[in-house]
Amino acid sequence: MITGQAVRERIRAEYLEMPGMNLTSDQVARLCGMERSACQTVLDALVEAKFLTLTTDGTYVRRTDDVRPARMAPPPLHHHRPPRIIRRAS
Repeated sequence: MITGQAVRERIRAEYLEMPGMNLTSDQVARLCGMERSACQTVLDALVEAKFLTLTTDGTYVRRTDDVRPARMAPPPLHHHRPPRIIRRAS
């Protein structure tokens, strides 16, 4: 009999082997050959463990894959500097 821990490790392994993978709970259940309700329980546990994130479109992604770089701050506005005056010795 397959334990919950074994299923959790299987799902973790799938996400680790395929960076960028994003699947719905139904797709994960099919991939792992398990019932939807059992799969949902494992997915919820992986979200709680902060390994997966549920996105707004209903897919699960690995948390590190979901992290997007923070937007870079725009460059500071250049203050208009007065022109440099170059004085030459006479």
